Amino acid sequence: MKKYILGLGLLSMAMVSTTSCSDFFETESTHVIYANKSHLNVASDTIYSMIGILNRLQAIGDRTYLLGEVRGDLMDVTENTSSDLRDIAMFNVGDDNMYNVPRDYYAVINNCNYYIANADTTLKNNRNQYLFRAEFAAAKAIRAWTYLQLVTTYGRVPFVTEPILTKEDAEKDYPMYDINQVCDYFLNEDGLYDLIETEYPKYGVIKSQASSFFFIPMALVLGDMNLWKGNYLMAAQCYYIYMRLVNGRSNIAYFPTGIQRVQWMDNSWEGISSSYLSGFQTGGSEIIFSIPGDSIPSEGYYSQLRSLMNSSADNNYKVSLTPSKAIINLSAAQTYCLYNANTYIYAPKNLPDYYNGDLRLAATWSKRDNKVNDAGERYTDQTIYKLTNGNIRMYRRQLVYLRFAEAMNRAGYPRYAYQILSSGLNNKIVSDSVLSVYRSERDSIVLTHFDFPNTRYGIYDPSFLSGTNTNTQGIHSRGSGYSMHNEYYRMPMDTTITDSLAHIKWQIEQVENMIVDEEALEFAFEGYRYSDLLRVALRRYNEGEIDYLEKKIKNRRGGEDTGITVDLTDKHNWFLHWKGQIGY
Repeated sequence: MKKYILGLGLLSMAMVSTTSCSDFFETESTHVIYANKSHLNVASDTIYSMIGILNRLQAIGDRTYLLGEVRGDLMDVTENTSSDLRDIAMFNVGDDNMYNVPRDYYAVINNCNYYIANADTTLKNNRNQYLFRAEFAAAKAIRAWTYLQLVTTYGRVPFVTEPILTKEDAEKDYPMYDINQVCDYFLNEDGLYDLIETEYPKYGVIKSQASSFFFIPMALVLGDMNLWKGNYLMAAQCYYIYMRLVNGRSNIAYFPTGIQRVQWMDNSWEGISSSYLSGFQTGGSEIIFSIPGDSIPSEGYYSQLRSLMNSSADNNYKVSLTPSKAIINLSAAQTYCLYNANTYIYAPKNLPDYYNGDLRLAATWSKRDNKVNDAGERYTDQTIYKLTNGNIRMYRRQLVYLRFAEAMNRAGYPRYAYQILSSGLNNKIVSDSVLSVYRSERDSIVLTHFDFPNTRYGIYDPSFLSGTNTNTQGIHSRGSGYSMHNEYYRMPMDTTITDSLAHIKWQIEQVENMIVDEEALEFAFEGYRYSDLLRVALRRYNEGEIDYLEKKIKNRRGGEDTGITVDLTDKHNWFLHWKGQIGY
C-alpha cells in the first residue's frame, strides 16, 4: 500500500514542540503539497491530497484499535505483554507511552483542515462533473471521525479547524473542547448534514481492495456523534439513512442483517458450521470502512495486531493479548436454541472448546496447548480469526444495527431495540410486537417512519422458511441459535413495577445491558469495546450509577484481581492524559 500512497504524494502536517498546544503540531510545511497555493484547483491536486490523508489515517490504525480494545473487559495481558500495552490495560498510561501520541491524530486533522480550506468545490471537469466535491465530503467525514476518536480517548482536546502551516500557528493557544463541544461543532456548524448523500471518491481497486472501503460514510459519523451527544432519535435517523443509501438511492435499496451465523449441525452437539466470518474478509459484505495496512512488515504502516494476538514464528509463538475470562464467561452464560425435528431444543452446558452457550467465540478464537514448534519446544497456539489480514475494520454492518438499537432504546423504545437483537426487523415484526405496546400517535409516527418492507426483509425462521426471502435475523441469533424462539432470551418484564413510565425506564436500562452484552459477543477483539462501555458509562454516571465502568473493567478476570489500582469511579481516570491537559 505504501508505494501507492507515497508515490502519489504525502501531506504531512503535524505539530511542533512548544509550551502551548504546539506539543501536537509538528509543522513540516515542506511536506505540504501545494502549501504555497491558495486553492487546490487541478484534478491531480484531488488525489494527491486525499491519498495523503489516507496515509495519515494508516498511522493511527493500530493505536485506535488497541486503545479501544485493551482498556475494555474482553482482552487480557499475558506474561509477554510489553510495558506500554500493560499500562494501557491498567489505566496507567504515561506521557512517554508509545501509544500516547495525539499528534498523529492531529496530522490527520490538519491534512483535512488544509484540504477543506483550499479545495475549490465549484470547479467542474469537461464532463460537467465536480472535481473536488467527493473528496471535500470525505475530508469532512474523516476530520469529524478523527476528532471523535481523539476526544473520546482524551476527554478534552485542543480544537483546531484551520490548517497549521507555520511555527506561529502551532504556538497559538487553541480552545479545549470536550466530547459534547466537539459533537456540537460538527452537528451544528460544519454543514455535515448537507453532505450526507455525497458519494465516496472512486479510485478503483488498490491492492485487491475497493477504494470505497477507505472512506467513512457521513451518515454513520453523524449517527455516532448524535449518539454520544444524546440526540437519540436523530442518531437513529442517521443510521437509518445509511441503511437506505448504502445500496443506492432508489426505493429498492435495502440493508438486511444477513443470515451469517455459527450453528450446531444437529443435536449430537459434536460439530458446528460457520458462515459467521465470511463477511469479514477483504471486501466482504460486512465491511463498511477499514484502514488499509501495508503488506510488508519492513514498509510503511504494517499492522502489528496479528503479531500481538496470533502465535507464529515471527513472535516466537508468544502472544501479548488473549481473550479475557469475562468474554469466556459471558459467552458460556448464553443459551443456544436449536431447531431440530420440528421443535426447539437447547444445547447442554459443559461442552469442550468454548462451545458452551454462544458459538461466536469458538468461531473467532482458537487456543491449543502443548503444540510443538520446529525446535521441539512446547507452546500455546492462539489464533484470533478476525485479525488475519492487515486491514483494520472500523465500521461493519452489524455495528450499524446495534448502534441503531442503542439509539432507539434510549429514545424510549426498548421493545423495538429488543427485536433487533431477537428476531430482526421488518414491518410485520414492528406491527405485531412493537406498535401494540407503544400506542400513542407520536409513537406510531416515529416507529412507522423506519420502513423495513416485508418483501425485502425476510425474517430467518425455520418454521416459515418456504417461499420467503430470508435475509434478516436477530443479531443474537448469529451465535445463539433461534433467539426469537428462545425462552431464555426474552424482553425484560417486571410485574412489580406498576407505573408504566417507571417500567419503561427500567426496561431501557435492562435492554441497554442486553445491547452491551451483544456488542461484546458480536464485536469481541475488533477495537470497539472501550468506547461502547464509555458511552454507556457516561449516561449511567449522570443517572447516579458512578461505578458502572469500574464494575465492567474490573470483571475482566471473572471476579479475580485485575491488578488495576486506579479509581474508575472518577471520570478523570476514564481518559488518557497528556502534559498540560485541562481537567475534564
